[in-house]
Amino acid sequence: MTNSVPAFKLHPPVQPPHLLTRPRLLRRLDAMTEPVVVVSAPAGAGKTVLLTEWSRCPAARGECAWLGLDGYDNAPGRLWAGILRALRDVRPELPVHLDSDEWTLDAWLEEILPSLVAGLGGEGPLTLILDGLEAITDADAVRSLADFLTRLPQGLRVVLSTRHVPGRPVPTLRARGLIAELDQHDLAFTPGEAQEVLTGLLGSAPAVHIAGALYEATEGWAAGLCIMGRTLARSADPADAEGNVAHGRQAVAEYLATEVLFRLTTEQRQFLLRTSVLDELSTGACQALAGDRAGVLLRELARTVQLLVPVAADPSAYRHHRALAPLLADALTSEGPDTVVSLHRSAARWYARQGETTKAVRHWVLGGDESAAGTSILDAWEKTISAGRSARVSQWLGLLPPRTVAADARLCVVAAMAALSGGAPETARRWLDVAQLRATGPETIGEGSTVSDATAVARAVACCLKGEVLTADRLGESAVAGAMPLTSWRALGCTARGAALLWTARYEEAEVVLGEATRDAHAAGHGLALVRALGLRALCALMAGRQEPARILSDEALEAAATAGLSRHFVAVPAHICRAGLLLEEGRIEEAERVLADAEAAPAGSPRTGGEPHVRALYHVMWARLENARQDADASREAREAAERAADRCESPGVLTDLLRRVGGEAVVPPAVPGPQDLSLGERRVLRALCGPLTLREIASELYVSHNTVKTQVRAIFRKLDAHDRSGAIARARECGVL
Repeated sequence: MTNSVPAFKLHPPVQPPHLLTRPRLLRRLDAMTEPVVVVSAPAGAGKTVLLTEWSRCPAARGECAWLGLDGYDNAPGRLWAGILRALRDVRPELPVHLDSDEWTLDAWLEEILPSLVAGLGGEGPLTLILDGLEAITDADAVRSLADFLTRLPQGLRVVLSTRHVPGRPVPTLRARGLIAELDQHDLAFTPGEAQEVLTGLLGSAPAVHIAGALYEATEGWAAGLCIMGRTLARSADPADAEGNVAHGRQAVAEYLATEVLFRLTTEQRQFLLRTSVLDELSTGACQALAGDRAGVLLRELARTVQLLVPVAADPSAYRHHRALAPLLADALTSEGPDTVVSLHRSAARWYARQGETTKAVRHWVLGGDESAAGTSILDAWEKTISAGRSARVSQWLGLLPPRTVAADARLCVVAAMAALSGGAPETARRWLDVAQLRATGPETIGEGSTVSDATAVARAVACCLKGEVLTADRLGESAVAGAMPLTSWRALGCTARGAALLWTARYEEAEVVLGEATRDAHAAGHGLALVRALGLRALCALMAGRQEPARILSDEALEAAATAGLSRHFVAVPAHICRAGLLLEEGRIEEAERVLADAEAAPAGSPRTGGEPHVRALYHVMWARLENARQDADASREAREAAERAADRCESPGVLTDLLRRVGGEAVVPPAVPGPQDLSLGERRVLRALCGPLTLREIASELYVSHNTVKTQVRAIFRKLDAHDRSGAIARARECGVL
């Protein structure tokens, strides 16, 4: 008996009302010349509607045969009975017939396939559309279709419409350039198309905010837009926009439950529910929540459901489609709040082990464990801030309720340090005031400091950034003295003390203290403190008239900033200003201007709009000198006035007063002829080390500086002492009384 094929399968379905013609997709289909076209998108994406419209305009593509597939066709005999019936509707002379008992693998390969290919060849253009290919999963049926698609005769094109990302033979055809594809991103409505659909459904253009909300909720998914549009059109109260959108979301959820969720296996449904608490579905995170098979299920569902959207930053990770996420969240909530809490905490533990603090904190908070969230922040904040990513730490703190942060002195210190790193000393002071009130005992914060000592160091840094006089109390000297050497707290404290000495023109003392800060910052791996300490040391050398050390230190500071990704952070500004000053002394005006522009580009605390008043004043001094070199009196005067205004904000202008008097065509500090007396403290330390048996690399290790820095300083020592080797430098230093 011949397999019967219902007539309704052989024709496109009736088009829905309010059909939107999609000329951009029709044009793309018309332009495709490949023998196989795959239209792959999730349920309700508009595949059938698009191909129905396209099939009814055959002028450009010849005759068109249609077959709608379902589960009944999931066997090779029934599949090919349907395909042959569809083809015979437009090619009655096709010689191939297939009875129910005729299909076998041997008969297929030896008789049916060759006859079919031969019978379809040599005629005019013909298109076969197979709609609903996801229903065909039988191995023999899939294999036979693959055999056919790889042997299509000239003039025949096959269009496959499927909810699943297809398997064989699509990858092979893709490699041969024999396939064209439209996916869910291509079928998604553009904002303009969505507006047109909603206008047709509502009878008038929707309000901008309504259209925007619907588009965001559906991501241009056709079924979602149409369902929500029809819900709005039936609404008894058009003015209740929020309520109408909520009803629309509910209708979309019902559609997805029927068309997607209830068609999955129990294992697949459980996977989607348990992972619905995640913003991003990666294999590791899913396994932490849904078991060892999670990776397999993730890839399987991404291919079959297609409502798991690939994440651009990581193609192996996905997120839930915005229309699907609310349905999963509601279904999970119905299992009880304890389930949701448990899943969030499991996710938090996994992310914490991976060092993904932002996600860990978020899940701890959603899981109701604010204490664990605070612990995650306390474990990660110091390294993050030292790398200049204070905004990320502020984001973590923002995920916690304000009362939780304010109740913990350690978190208050973290908030203050994040504010200082972001160039906001007043905000930092407010947090430090709260920390002082909340401190209850010898709690430690970061490495090597108590809360009280850390607070004292942070206040000293805030004073520096405000341009205030650093008294012994403000300097936090006891806190620094009590801190363990080679820690970031000691580095920060020494940097603040060194800055205070620099701005009062006590250069030698500043050099010693900033050298200690450099050592401690380098050993602690604190990028911010290291770049700032080196930059201030460079300025110290420049102000003292030691151009070569200033050049070495500014280069080292800018190199460290580039390595740590801090070139655009305000801690790099002193090094930029020092380099600009050196370039001006060499008459390299254009280069100096570019370097000053780099200083201005610092996003937080920039020298033109904010930041440390001393640095800001010095920046304008350099601009005044630059304009003097250009002989632009008006611009020089404006820059000088800006420098004076910045200096007025400093409680102790110190060196700035003298600098402002010197502004003119001359250098800030007249260059001196190099000689033994010009050896910097760092060079003197290296010189003393040269007297022993250590290699340059061992000296670098002893002094906690880089090998390149030691080599540069040795070259400077040789030049200043007019020596050509190590022993000659030592002998010359002894003659001059340097050693």
